[in-house]
Amino acid sequence: MSSNPQYLSGNEIRNIFLDFFAQREHQILPSASLVPEDPTVLLTIAGMLPFKPIFLGQRTPEFKRATTSQKCIRTNDIENVGRTKRHHTFFEMLGNFSFGDYFKEQAIAWGWEISTQVFGFSPQNLVVSVFEDDDEAFGIWRDQIGVPVARIKRLGEDDNFWVSGPTGPCGPCSEIYYDFHPERGDENIDLEDDSRFIEFYNLVFMQYNRDASGNLTPLQNKNIDTGMGLDRMAQILQKVPNNYETDLIFPIIQTAGQIAGVDYHSSDEKTKTSLKVIGDHIRAVIHMIADEIRASNVGRGYVLRRLIRRVVRHGRLIGISGEFTTQVAETAIALSESAYPNVRQREAAIKAELQREESNFLRTLDRGEKLLEEIINRPSSIQDEQYRPSSSPEPKVSGLPEQKISGLPEPKVSGSPKQKISGLPEQKISGSPKQKISGIDAFTLYDTYGFPLELTQEIAEEQGLEVDVEGFNIEMQKQVERAKAAHETIDLTVQGSLDKLAEHIKVTEFIGYTQPAATAKVEAILVEGVCQEEAEAGTEVQIVLDKTPFYAESGGQIGDRGYISGDGIVIRVEDVKKESDFFVHFGRIERGTLRVGDRVTAQIDPACRRRAQANHTATHLLQAALKKIVDEGISQAGSLVSFDRLRFDFNCPRALTAEEVQQVEEQVNSWIAEAHAAKVEVLPLAEAKARGAVAMFGEKYGEEVRVIDFPSVSMELCGGTHVSNTAEIGVFKIISEAGVASGVRRIEAVSGPAILDYLNLRDKVVKDLSDRFKVKPEELPDRITSLQSELRNSQKELETLKVQLAIAKSDSLLQTAESVGDHKIIVAQLEDVDPESLKTAAERLLQKIGNGAVVLGSVPEEGKVSIVAAFSSEVNKKGLQAGKFVGAIAKICGGGGGGRPNLAQAGGRDASKLPDALAQAESELKSALG
Repeated sequence: MSSNPQYLSGNEIRNIFLDFFAQREHQILPSASLVPEDPTVLLTIAGMLPFKPIFLGQRTPEFKRATTSQKCIRTNDIENVGRTKRHHTFFEMLGNFSFGDYFKEQAIAWGWEISTQVFGFSPQNLVVSVFEDDDEAFGIWRDQIGVPVARIKRLGEDDNFWVSGPTGPCGPCSEIYYDFHPERGDENIDLEDDSRFIEFYNLVFMQYNRDASGNLTPLQNKNIDTGMGLDRMAQILQKVPNNYETDLIFPIIQTAGQIAGVDYHSSDEKTKTSLKVIGDHIRAVIHMIADEIRASNVGRGYVLRRLIRRVVRHGRLIGISGEFTTQVAETAIALSESAYPNVRQREAAIKAELQREESNFLRTLDRGEKLLEEIINRPSSIQDEQYRPSSSPEPKVSGLPEQKISGLPEPKVSGSPKQKISGLPEQKISGSPKQKISGIDAFTLYDTYGFPLELTQEIAEEQGLEVDVEGFNIEMQKQVERAKAAHETIDLTVQGSLDKLAEHIKVTEFIGYTQPAATAKVEAILVEGVCQEEAEAGTEVQIVLDKTPFYAESGGQIGDRGYISGDGIVIRVEDVKKESDFFVHFGRIERGTLRVGDRVTAQIDPACRRRAQANHTATHLLQAALKKIVDEGISQAGSLVSFDRLRFDFNCPRALTAEEVQQVEEQVNSWIAEAHAAKVEVLPLAEAKARGAVAMFGEKYGEEVRVIDFPSVSMELCGGTHVSNTAEIGVFKIISEAGVASGVRRIEAVSGPAILDYLNLRDKVVKDLSDRFKVKPEELPDRITSLQSELRNSQKELETLKVQLAIAKSDSLLQTAESVGDHKIIVAQLEDVDPESLKTAAERLLQKIGNGAVVLGSVPEEGKVSIVAAFSSEVNKKGLQAGKFVGAIAKICGGGGGGRPNLAQAGGRDASKLPDALAQAESELKSALG
């Protein structure tokens, strides 16, 4: 190992770090999935997150010391990606952890040793920080390590005191900074100066517990949590100006540049920013998809979709017109596969997801353009405002919530290439009032449809309009506030009251696989989340027992129902959830007073359990049938197992055919009839995987796992409850098959006792329809088809009559045609004519008068005005275009619109102004044509 390395690759830095701590009795553990166990966050956002239960004292660690290179995703400051030297969405955190073993002195010594003796940093290039009140850490750095006092900076709680939340484990931090300019001396050192300093190593001394009053008490077991940023270390050791130019990212940037035909180093800052965004985001994307995340409009899928769309958008900004994400992903996969082999193993899935999302987003941009045209033509979306140059700031996105917020907002990037949008008339309306597209409409396009604000502004300008950027920013700020409400923090107190009791009560022993009832002790009672010593009849409560037969919601299966009873006490249990290792029973006290310490009997509802078991096993059989009949590569993307039905989401790029759905259903029922007995085993995880057991989506597994095996049919890792023999299911019926997201399909089905409920409901509906239509059940399809045909014919007849009425009304206008020079004009109002019929009437009149212009107006319904202009080619040669003309006229009625030079349509909302608008049209036509 070199004491003064000249150059280290990112992979070498990672391996050196892990080897250093492995030699010091740390167990090297693999990176956890980006899908965390912690329900308070959607993604793994820190190296310590997988160890949360250990830090809480809820899980006994298998090792006293551990070291990891943990992949992480953070998107709360996504707008800084590509704009600063070191902001990323995806990053790797190198960490060493002590669980009640060594503490400050050893952690500081090793941090200094690996920095100076292993990575070769000169002590003159290092500055450290400590919490302002942490004299112990200050003394270790000064007296044992020998750091000059001038290079030890005391910082406040905001910078150097780590907390998990309002309550819970916490402690002071100490950080190591690299000084790029030690020649500037030690006077007035400002660690906020990121042109001189970069923090690369953070040591958290988890030594206190904070209660609700803010009081700190020492933890019985003190822990060490450290983090060294791999990207930052690579920047320092590879001597490049920012993280993006290290070997961890720069090859991705080069690939994107080659596709776009641009060179990074010779590009302007805007192009460099887009290349950096692509390089950063594509790393995040490949790892998210490799960890079974699929793009959608909710949760993690929302984060993934937004990142992919930002990649595509920035590709367009640097001139990439076609699909390119899979090419860039190839480079990212090659860079990551040595440390994370699953990205290569999942290469096909990664590329398929990227291709689908990129293709869909390109279509989304096209849809956005059409929607914008509709907004411009919709009068209510246009706001009058005296024209003035916009001084509103460009929108700024200060965070991405890790939860559902509709749409895919993206920071405005100026300087995008001008894009000609087809189908939108170009017009410039002169005059004093300048009109605006409302901020709400602009934000809806931006947020819901991913349509960039700058494109909205470009198109609006072509229409002589502005965008209400101030209103847009107000809507954006509302979203930012929602983002802050969901800020990414690691909350170690999900159930704060329970966590406070963690050191005093037993974790719940689950005996429900074999026993439907148990005698148990009441360990805790919570009312509205607050611990109580007792609760009376009528109270909604959450109860923790020392043991329980109740299955807690997990793996898609809902919690059991039943009763908890004792001496004069009855509690109806409606749901059970698992928080860490505690089973929380949600229910209502129906009789008596319940007290902590009471001995009670916990009894599940056997009928509900049987239904859940049947549906859960049916889900396993369903997945096996899909793999056999549709595609072996199908994998689960979510599930729900309840008492009355089951739902199974799976990855599949296409809809199943009716024949495939029938074959899947028949296969499941065949396995049910064959009476396959269940074989349940607890095996080492590696052995279970080697046997071919299928893992449940989103589940986390320990070293030993529970395997549910129906030999020759299905074998899965699962903690749920199941039938002992497939014959117990009885029968299986698929209710529906449909798409729920891009590349994700959903099957809903029923099985077992729930089949009778389903059949009874269907029978009731059929009988009701038969009575209403006065036909036999088997005649219903023909009767409904006949009614649909009659309805369609009636609608066609109605439309024909509307057109005929409009034509009849318009024919009477021929005699009003007025000659203006060599042309004829007709300007008139028709009563109660819908826009489409008005358009037909205008075209017919123009055909009859030949060379000329026709402008017709109507009020088809209250608060709605329709105006149509039809011009002959000779009129066009006079410089009049129907689109521009009718758009200007419609503004008199508080609207707008446009279209082709020879035919255009506009709308308005003020019917009282229609006569004025038509008078203005007649005046302008006479002036232009005379």
